[in-house]
Amino acid sequence: MSPITMFGVLATLLLATAEPFGQARREPPELQLRFLNSSSHVKPSYDYVIVGAGTAGLTVADRLTADGKYTVLVIENGKVVDSSRISQVYSGTAAMGPTWSYQISSVPQVNLRNRSTAVIAGNLVGGSSAINAMMTVRGTSEDYDRWGKFFSNSSTWSWDGLLPYLKKALSFVPPEETVANSVNITYDTSFWGNNSGVYAGWPFFQWPGLTTQIEAFRDIPGVEFPPDSSAGKTGVYWFPTFMDPKNVQRSYARTGHFDDINRPNHDVVTESHVTKILLEDGTATGVVFRQKYGNATTYTTVKANREVILSAGAIHSPQILQRSGIGPSKLLQSAGIDSKVDLPGVGQNFQDHPMMFMSILLSNWTTHPNPTDMFGGNRNFTDWAQTLWRANKTGPYSMGIGNAAAWLGMPVIAPEKFEDIATKLENQDHAAQLPPDTDLTVIAGYTAQMKEMARSIRSSNTAFYNHVLSGGGSSGSLIDLHPLSRGTVNINTTDPFAEPIVDYRALTNPVDLDIMVEFLRFTKRYFFETRLKGFSPRQVQPPDYIDDPQDLAGFLEQNLTPSEFHPSGTCAMMPKELGGVVDETLKVYGVRHLRVVDASIMPTLPGANTCQSVYAIAEKAVDLIKADM
Repeated sequence: MSPITMFGVLATLLLATAEPFGQARREPPELQLRFLNSSSHVKPSYDYVIVGAGTAGLTVADRLTADGKYTVLVIENGKVVDSSRISQVYSGTAAMGPTWSYQISSVPQVNLRNRSTAVIAGNLVGGSSAINAMMTVRGTSEDYDRWGKFFSNSSTWSWDGLLPYLKKALSFVPPEETVANSVNITYDTSFWGNNSGVYAGWPFFQWPGLTTQIEAFRDIPGVEFPPDSSAGKTGVYWFPTFMDPKNVQRSYARTGHFDDINRPNHDVVTESHVTKILLEDGTATGVVFRQKYGNATTYTTVKANREVILSAGAIHSPQILQRSGIGPSKLLQSAGIDSKVDLPGVGQNFQDHPMMFMSILLSNWTTHPNPTDMFGGNRNFTDWAQTLWRANKTGPYSMGIGNAAAWLGMPVIAPEKFEDIATKLENQDHAAQLPPDTDLTVIAGYTAQMKEMARSIRSSNTAFYNHVLSGGGSSGSLIDLHPLSRGTVNINTTDPFAEPIVDYRALTNPVDLDIMVEFLRFTKRYFFETRLKGFSPRQVQPPDYIDDPQDLAGFLEQNLTPSEFHPSGTCAMMPKELGGVVDETLKVYGVRHLRVVDASIMPTLPGANTCQSVYAIAEKAVDLIKADM
């Protein structure tokens, strides 16, 4: 195995089969720029300068320019890319990988036997929404209530406060009735909106075996079945795909908030790397960006009349702040950067969803069709599927990575152990789980988070466990939705303009292992102690004779990957005394006219894929910005 763990076994399989048709291999030439031919066409100043044309940046730019009153420049490091690998829904993983991502690897992970991991972050217009797996999921109500509680019980960063923005962010299109009836898909449109250019849609086919796998959870005490994936509840449920069902293509920030926009007050410049934010007397006044043409490099300064909005993502937003002199003063001084605002939390609190792979095969799985018919060479089935697709874009080739999963809390996963795990987390020395030179405010914030996480472990409405169901005779990947370990994303002190140093610090909090061991045990229970036992389950990995917690922990150290490609938390929205970087209006502490709007502001991860939450953050940010106009 390569020392760089790029993808899981399932993703590798899907990538290998991701282009079933000849036309899918034809890729139109990449467009160099959307509106501006070069930096020479950039105006000297704009009302708002947005760094990053990703999920959040494009959303904010679209909303701020809609009424024509304010001018906006969006500066993007990557290109505008047209590719069938991005637009296709089939498999859900065709666009993942190094092609349109930054080329970053983590530092070797000490607790993962010194393995490094690829850090996946989109480097193109549309950002990571252009290359993700298109799973349209939001967290539970407790996930969002937790964010606001770090400030007060009356914070608008809550389920009730964010629900209008979660609804505004997407247009929901119900599944086709015959498909929904065939597998008992349930949904509730009251949790959704219908006025966005970003769509939550459904494929025109589902594996029939999914109903059996869903119903098997009814044999486990405490499992709930919410009426909709967006009800803010844990349980087993169906969820949609980021897909426009009219053309059966990926729906993402570019298609929803960029294509077809041609406003005189909305400029976008691509292949432009922001080197720093300009500060004058504690106020952000603009940015400097770099463009390279062959051997020539140019630097351009653009002023922001009202605000600079940093939407470069959880990997690069902290890097840009640090390069601009905003961050931990000791780190900046070691890099030879003048410390202008000592803000210890910048680049700390790094989180992502760890993935593990447990292989259990159902030896007597006879429900057909199933994924093996698609991926295993059943020519009659694939011919039929291609005929459907070419005729009307329906059938199995309209499916992404999946639409049914379990999102379960610890009282269900480990009914006999969850209280002990919560107590252990409460009583541990939280400072000892962080690097030895961590600032006291960051320690205070982590302590506050861990107290909240202990409460969440005891709760039935915070999902820790995620298992996407396959509809076939094998298990899928398992996701830890609330890791307790915290990493860092810091500038390279020897070369601040190189990619940042990314350290997941995987499994540095030992309670993570306690939780993940219970995940493995629960998954075995699901296959061997429910109605699925009638399909002759056989455990392959880890071997079924491994059951001792220490041995299972050793398996995880060897097989865990610390990332589901959901980097978050590095510019946390928390009080400054808790290591926060931005306040409840997303303004950076100690700097006027500077906000951060992206996944980096999440103080704790939602128990879900992050994309839908980022759209909601951007929609709420627009109202916060407008409130200051």
